Amino acid sequence: MSNISLIIEERAASIGSFMVGRLLPFRQKRSVGPFVFIDHMVPVLLDERESFDVLPHPHIGLSTLTYLFSGSIMHRDSIGSEAEIKPGAVNWMTAGKGVVHSERTPEHLRNKEVLMHGLQIWVALPKALEETEPTFTQVKASDIPAWKDNDVQIKLIAGKALGRQSPVPVHSNLYFIEFKSEKGQTIRIGDELFGESALYILEGSIHAEGNTFASGQILIAADSTLCEFEMAANTTVYIFGGEPFPEERYIDWNFVSSSKERLKQAKED
Repeated sequence: MSNISLIIEERAASIGSFMVGRLLPFRQKRSVGPFVFIDHMVPVLLDERESFDVLPHPHIGLSTLTYLFSGSIMHRDSIGSEAEIKPGAVNWMTAGKGVVHSERTPEHLRNKEVLMHGLQIWVALPKALEETEPTFTQVKASDIPAWKDNDVQIKLIAGKALGRQSPVPVHSNLYFIEFKSEKGQTIRIGDELFGESALYILEGSIHAEGNTFASGQILIAADSTLCEFEMAANTTVYIFGGEPFPEERYIDWNFVSSSKERLKQAKED
């Protein structure tokens, strides 16, 4: 990625009984466009005695994007949604003024070995929508725009970019794109991107500006319109970003808001 301004290393963090790789927020970069939080659920083989159980907890002021590479999670929330998250599909929950949800191993997979791997992402809401009614949408893997450019498999998981639009009902101008290549490739995106932009290397490596970067790193671009890099064979990367909001966003526990007073009220509630 041309004009790299910052490199963020994946950092170990605990979410109860489960370890993740924390990518955002970072002390020198709290957000990228509207993206304010990214956890990499690193590959973990849960045996028949273990389960992935994130107990009920509240959110305000954000949308969650759950994207699995393997495993399965049963989502339930306080507005009555119940859906099993499967690899390649997108679960998009907009908390708005407030919602409570849980994420657990589905009953049919308990007492079995399950390989869990995926991404958990928070996208801040525009100020005018921070107090909107909560909603939940699941988009099937088959409905996510996917195409091949030379030998590179591309998916537009959310947002609008590269002349396509994902059906995920986002609330601001953003993009979240997957690039997967089995062979070495040079990627030139040019002026297709906008706003703030970053590249996350899930597996493999890329070469840019005379340097090689490996899995577990996020590269923050100084200029999103100058996106060019070389993918090594068997590499998967994600480019994400969009238009930043004019107001700063604050995070306290599971709450996101443009107002510190609103965060305090959410904790009391």
